[in-house]
Amino acid sequence: MVHKKPLSPKSSASPAQKAKPLSTKPRPVKPQPTKPRVNRGKSLAPEVIEEIFARFAKAEPEPKGELHYVNDYTLLVAVVLSAQSTDAGVNKATKKLFDIADTPAKMVALGEAKLRDHIKTIGLFRTKAKNVIALSRMLIAEHNGQVPPTREALQTLPGVGRKTANVVLNIAFGEPTMAVDTHLFRLANRIPLARGSTPLAVELGLLKVIPARFMRHAHHWLILHGRYVCKARAPACAHCLINDLCTFKDKTL
Repeated sequence: MVHKKPLSPKSSASPAQKAKPLSTKPRPVKPQPTKPRVNRGKSLAPEVIEEIFARFAKAEPEPKGELHYVNDYTLLVAVVLSAQSTDAGVNKATKKLFDIADTPAKMVALGEAKLRDHIKTIGLFRTKAKNVIALSRMLIAEHNGQVPPTREALQTLPGVGRKTANVVLNIAFGEPTMAVDTHLFRLANRIPLARGSTPLAVELGLLKVIPARFMRHAHHWLILHGRYVCKARAPACAHCLINDLCTFKDKTL
């Protein structure tokens, strides 16, 4: 005969009595992604923004981008290659490339493998080579070998996003577009000209506040200013021609 153990007092407790008390220990907080630093000061008045761009225009009436190209097609290729790469690095790689492949047909004839050899010093060169060959074929098949003059058509090309399309439209076709790169995004939020948490929000904001007469060159002025003066970690505020108009609190004067 098997004798069962008598139930202990604990085992006869109800489910409610068995429940463990809720822990009062705070839960660990997950680190949040770093957000771009935004100047929370007052928005600049229209007359101040007018003065900012008037000074840029006086200092550099005809600003130029730093990518080297020989025609609209090589401009498009250079901008595609410049994604996550420096203009200087792209120029070094394309110096010989554009001597032998300055049209979509010549690029296709060169082939993806040889194109990779020319641009292997550039980041993501394998993907970029694939995209350049693909977009060259598409230009031949759908646009008679010409770079299309609309954002919609440009953005159907492999490797071409909104920023790339805006650069090509501005430089090749004189459109008053705003290509928001890292530098321009920082300046727009820092000065501030147009606050936004995404490049598109900043782009649309800048298009609203920059006077029309400055729009053709505005993105070049801002990119170059961000690249050489209003740098991310050590802005050269003492040499900034708009430091009296900018409301950034952490100036290095």
